[in-house]
Amino acid sequence: MEPIQLTPSIWQFPFPVGHVYAVRLPAGDPAGRPGYALVDTGVPGSAPAVLAALAELGARPDDVRQIVLTHSHLDHIGSAADLVAATGATVLAGAPDAPVIRGEAPEPPPVPTAAEQVLHEQVMAGLAAAGVGAPCPVAVDTELHDGDQMEGWGEPVHVHAAPGHTAGSIALHLPESGVLFPGDIIGQGEGRVVLGPFSVDREQAIASFRKLASLTPLETVCVPHGEPVVGGAAAVLRAATPEKDWL
Repeated sequence: MEPIQLTPSIWQFPFPVGHVYAVRLPAGDPAGRPGYALVDTGVPGSAPAVLAALAELGARPDDVRQIVLTHSHLDHIGSAADLVAATGATVLAGAPDAPVIRGEAPEPPPVPTAAEQVLHEQVMAGLAAAGVGAPCPVAVDTELHDGDQMEGWGEPVHVHAAPGHTAGSIALHLPESGVLFPGDIIGQGEGRVVLGPFSVDREQAIASFRKLASLTPLETVCVPHGEPVVGGAAAVLRAATPEKDWL
């Protein structure tokens, strides 16, 4: 798996289910080495591939300072515990999802449409066939809330609550770079952006989609599923019709 560079400081680590993104942070040690943040961690068992991709960028495991989990589903938190053990990074996640990530509460099930139910069964069967198990719980060092700002990224990073897919779904917006990490509120398929499937509250998820689509500036959207939107993302999101997706 080769890292795909999207901006001067952001790479996609593509996976069949649930991409991981790496963000290069400013130098933070006496030797002047840059640090890295990871956005999501893939399904359980993805840690070796993530560490190998980081090595392709010249990064050591201890260069990873932060792991941001956009929500509590297994294809996003699945390798968090292994990556924390390998890197010592701190974990950040939306406050309402933190008890699930810590293993203190069960994952609320999605409420799929009929079209989503078919896809959900296919995805779960594929994961089972691949031997993907349940994620290991991991401590959440910082619980994030709407309006928070990330520290140490070298530019402003605004945290936006984006509930609906899960109660604690979050998105990160980097206005100087025009970059958005939307979590599963936004996906990409068949050449267009769509509402992410498998939400616990579809109407709330649509509202979160519209909220994220209204952010400015937007040039690059780092979706967890499908191809990232690189260039002109604002117009792409404005043209989306999430209310009609998955019906």
